[in-house]
Amino acid sequence: MLIAGFPAGAWGTNCYLVAPAAGEECVIIDPGHQAAAGVEEALAKHRLKPVAVVLTHGHLDHVASVVPVCGAHDVPAWIHPADRYMMSDPEKALGRSIGMPLMGELTVGEPDDVKELTDGAELKLAGLDLTVSHAPGHTKGSVTFRLPEQADIPSVFFSGDLLFAGSVGRTDLPGGDHAELLESLARVCLPLDDSTVVLSGHGSQTTIGRERATNPYLNGLAAAPRRGM
Repeated sequence: MLIAGFPAGAWGTNCYLVAPAAGEECVIIDPGHQAAAGVEEALAKHRLKPVAVVLTHGHLDHVASVVPVCGAHDVPAWIHPADRYMMSDPEKALGRSIGMPLMGELTVGEPDDVKELTDGAELKLAGLDLTVSHAPGHTKGSVTFRLPEQADIPSVFFSGDLLFAGSVGRTDLPGGDHAELLESLARVCLPLDDSTVVLSGHGSQTTIGRERATNPYLNGLAAAPRRGM
């Protein structure tokens, strides 16, 4: 398994390239603000061929490079339908004070091929099996992606802006809902094994076990049964 990640742009948003190994096909997760150059550098370094872009949610800092990255490699972008509008109207999603200062330097809009994510979907891309979980709270269309445990490699959980090391995503932007976020944490995160590696949208790597023990937002939450969405 190869996972190459780097923080990009004004918000330091983590972009990830995931592949079975170097020299193979890959999936790109959240190419955000000023991520295109970093994506190309990682592709060249590891000799990877992208087959898709998958998005944890539609905020500008996670999708700003989707159009150039998808266009350069003729690949689709996957996003939950509730957040799809944000690619074309980032100001509506973030508010004028956050979105507008950078609008002049961005390529706003959708790539040529957009596919929609659903809760519980199993994406088989680039030789990977990504399980999708709808996890609203930060945005209405937030999702997470999980790779299964393999031999001596623990499961990997791409949490987007749902769960961070020591914190959780903000809920004060349009579409945010703190009660929904807590429900998503209980339903999506708490049932995972402690050994699960968490790669989030911002900040450092952590594990579910570490967050279960130390993250104040998980204190008092009980794992909720999964439900369809």
